[in-house]
Amino acid sequence: MLNNPTPIVTCKGVTKIFGKGDLEVRALDGIDLEIMRGDFATLAGPSGSGKTTLLNMIGALDHPTAGALSFEGQSLNDFSKAKLSDLRLHKIGFIFQAYNLVPVLSALENVEFVLPLQRIPKAERKKRATQALQDVGLKGMEHRRPGALSGGQQQRVAIARALVTEPSIVLADEPTANLDSKTTAELVGLMGRLNTELGITFVIGTHDPCVMQHSKRHIEIEDGKIQSDIRN
Repeated sequence: MLNNPTPIVTCKGVTKIFGKGDLEVRALDGIDLEIMRGDFATLAGPSGSGKTTLLNMIGALDHPTAGALSFEGQSLNDFSKAKLSDLRLHKIGFIFQAYNLVPVLSALENVEFVLPLQRIPKAERKKRATQALQDVGLKGMEHRRPGALSGGQQQRVAIARALVTEPSIVLADEPTANLDSKTTAELVGLMGRLNTELGITFVIGTHDPCVMQHSKRHIEIEDGKIQSDIRN
């Protein structure tokens, strides 16, 4: 944790309602939450608790029905679609349960994939992607395609892809759900090391006790409300 942490994301009274009338579902119900720079936080709760919806809010992938969201002090409520897209491109890294790698591209090309959108020069793209793969322990595997990598290695490529844009925060939604316990422990250790050594902020949606055990902050959500928020 940084000595003087500052909020990256602030949620104030964030509510999200899907459907109308008898079909109305209150996925989030007045969420107040700050994600601080340097956090390594897990977000846990039963299926339907609002976990993924809250991650989508933090990641500027969805708008609240009510309440206010800010990112690094800027209110997101009045951001245009283009401005939100630009925020996600430059400030937020995403890791998903499905690795979402392009099968015909090498590990290096998958990691580089988004950098042209940031208008990063070609030589710099290769340098940054190579370093990101090295950071996640895949040095020497740059030219392997996803089909020649294990599930854990593919998720490492996905982590490298999330890091290569140098985001302010990385959001992961059940990143270890398809992995065995040994690979899960390795990946959690990797993300913990990246948090400690590089200061990268992580928020991880998970059901996995192994992931929760290694977090520095554990947030429990149920019925769209924060039930507990504990720093270890």
